[in-house]
Amino acid sequence: MSVEIELSIYVFILAGFLGLELVQRVSPLLHTPLMSLTNAVSAISVVGAILITGTGDASLLSKILGTTAVTFATINIVAGFLITDRMLRMFKKEGKK
Repeated sequence: MSVEIELSIYVFILAGFLGLELVQRVSPLLHTPLMSLTNAVSAISVVGAILITGTGDASLLSKILGTTAVTFATINIVAGFLITDRMLRMFKKEGKK
């Protein structure tokens, strides 16, 4: 394996552990802002996946993984906005529209 692939795997594993620790330690009051932040991260993932998938010299595996990443990140963004909207509606007073 090349050094670049080993470094990428190391960063991926480290980011996974760091993300898990971060989410577990968040207070329930901060879940809505955290959801908004993860939507922003997913949007960055979509842009990166589109760039990788759209290059002319990308391999078939890169195109398949890029398309999968775009699909799942887009689902995550839409679901995150729906959940955030639902949570914010819970805090609105019933008399106001």
